[in-house]
Amino acid sequence: MSRTVRAIVYGDVDLNLIDGSAVWAQSTVQALSLAGCETRLVLKAPVHTGRLTDPLAGLPGVTVVRPYEERLLAGQQNGSLSPVQASKVLARLDRDEPCDLLVLRGRRLVNRVVNDRHFDGRIWAYLTDIPQSAAEMTDQACAELARIAAASRQLLCQTEELRCFLEAWVPEACGRSLLSPPAVPEPGFPVPEHERPHDPLRLVYTGKFAPLWNTLPMTRLPALLGERGIRAELHTVGDKIHSDAAHPGFQTAMTRALEGPTPGIRHHGGRPREEAMRIAGECDLGLGWRDPALDASLELSTKVMEFGALGLPVVLNRTPAHEALLGADYPLYVPGRAELTDAADAVERAARDPEARSLAADRCRTAAGRYTLDAAARRWRAHLDRAFPPAPAGGTARARPLRVGVAGHDLKFLTRLLDHFRSLPGLEVRIDAWPALARHDPAASRELADWADVVVVEWCGPAAVWYSHHKRRGSRLVVRLHRFELDAAWPRQVDIDAVDRVVCVSPYYARRTLEHTGWPESKVTVVPNWVDTDQLDRPKAPSARFRLGMIGIAPSRKRLDLGLDVLEELRARDRRWHLSVKSKPPWEYWWIWNKPEERAHYDAILRRMQTSPLLEGAVVFDAFGADVASWLRRIGHVLSTSDDESFHLAPAEGMASGAVPALLPWPGADEIYDRRWIHEHPAAMAESIAALGDQEAWRSAGELARTQVRESFSLDGVARTWTELLVSDRESERISSVSPP
Repeated sequence: MSRTVRAIVYGDVDLNLIDGSAVWAQSTVQALSLAGCETRLVLKAPVHTGRLTDPLAGLPGVTVVRPYEERLLAGQQNGSLSPVQASKVLARLDRDEPCDLLVLRGRRLVNRVVNDRHFDGRIWAYLTDIPQSAAEMTDQACAELARIAAASRQLLCQTEELRCFLEAWVPEACGRSLLSPPAVPEPGFPVPEHERPHDPLRLVYTGKFAPLWNTLPMTRLPALLGERGIRAELHTVGDKIHSDAAHPGFQTAMTRALEGPTPGIRHHGGRPREEAMRIAGECDLGLGWRDPALDASLELSTKVMEFGALGLPVVLNRTPAHEALLGADYPLYVPGRAELTDAADAVERAARDPEARSLAADRCRTAAGRYTLDAAARRWRAHLDRAFPPAPAGGTARARPLRVGVAGHDLKFLTRLLDHFRSLPGLEVRIDAWPALARHDPAASRELADWADVVVVEWCGPAAVWYSHHKRRGSRLVVRLHRFELDAAWPRQVDIDAVDRVVCVSPYYARRTLEHTGWPESKVTVVPNWVDTDQLDRPKAPSARFRLGMIGIAPSRKRLDLGLDVLEELRARDRRWHLSVKSKPPWEYWWIWNKPEERAHYDAILRRMQTSPLLEGAVVFDAFGADVASWLRRIGHVLSTSDDESFHLAPAEGMASGAVPALLPWPGADEIYDRRWIHEHPAAMAESIAALGDQEAWRSAGELARTQVRESFSLDGVARTWTELLVSDRESERISSVSPP
């Protein structure tokens, strides 16, 4: 991020009331400011208390925009902005002073802004109020979220579980979903010691009061604990009491319980965030116990993080998300049915067992350490550096933007590079998308050829032939050749004198290209495929170590049969081993399924899977799709058993996820991947996998693989090399040579 980035932040939230969504607005602005971003926070409603906005005053680059006071919407009366009105206000602010990114929270709001089309490509949508179960993810919901994803630059997800769920249902979200967990500020005051609890025991709850948050049953805890011989009082902070149609008497009962007089209840009302934390810090035990209906939530509770930052143990439900955060052996879980007496049991355990209380406090404190405001600022800075890269060297001296045209029938291997090119200051990018390998609109292609300073043609096929014969004088032409093109006549039809660079993805295929075509060696260079290492770097599922993975098993040269050999060898030792295959079935490729030898190959494989005792129930076929990053969370070892490959992204993607790669020696594999991952035959591959005999050895190998792929194939590094190819007439010294290492 070499220039000042301007952001607008708007949440469909009322900052007069303190709850998780209101705190999100405050902490997002604080984190963006720390990340060096100029930020305008736009208020939804007139603020009558500065509890959340006052701490933003004086922060570098932060402005609070008050639409009512500044009369940004004609005829608007006091009250909250509707999504329609908010969209108009945001568009007006952008016209007056354009922003680089618009950070939004609230599904209805985001949907409205997307429909108005003013901010296409600049929206960073923070998604929480979306369907979080298969039953809720209707066709209508999927279509709406797909529109949001397509119009957004990034989607911000609070947890890894939410990100994976979204990617599984909305393919458009894949590759653009970022983690944005809650941010908790460091306490601005000395945190009290909690070695010995107060008498009476001080319980604390902060946030909104709502039926599913069990805030009304909480008020009965002091009396229930008193019956067990434990003196206790409940301290509450907050002023947002929900009106819930499903619980018509809740608001009145909750108000009565808080304002009392209710024995054992001390209600502090709404307070600024730091003051609320100070009150909580003087207590002994935080309450995060909720109705079991929320156990499947894919979100994190901000209050658990805040309590942890204060060194407080927290009573909360046993859920998969909480077990991932605090461990399965955390001592203060409320069991599945989560009734009032169960919560009282957990509080009693904390009161009577100092070791349990101490262990819980340590776990909560450690978890909170991963969600500090400084950590959020570092995440934002990394996101902004990727989204707004510096201008390429020499690019700023040009009188006009460098015009880059990209042409081809299949651009899937260029998608993230295109995102990078479009983000670069001083570059203008246009696409000539051919609908089929040899079909295009000649007029559109001619227009691009006449316009562009540099044309990049993906695949050395008919598009490369056409552009080599229609190159504009003074322009440059770069052609990328993968593998299958060498078996066709197109390379011989290319006018190589018109081509400035031929890019191959591996040294082996660069040499084969030179041998096959006789082209000048000075024109052929190697730039590896990119791997989005940041997107793929996700925590592994607990059982991942015993699961092999293969991505793509068609055509037959991918050799699924050899993968089954590896699986049988492993299952002969340990039946915990399984294989997951993520691929389209071969019969969905007509050019494959029309060949009798291909059909025979897969028929034999399917019969073998039905008859082999070692393979029974051990192979899972997962749907082909873009959700590779979330799929790889379940995979501990990625196999590459092909007869030949130009590069083979699957093992590299697996390495970026922390999986251990295992390859057979297809030609050129050892010039791309470390030889330690390459094995002579399936039995040797199985032996090497089995030799990683415990969790620590497997994790260590996975970390080594992750480091290697980051150093060699990271998206950022490959994008820089491609940028040098585009903007410079001279070959970069960093571009790989054709000769093997």
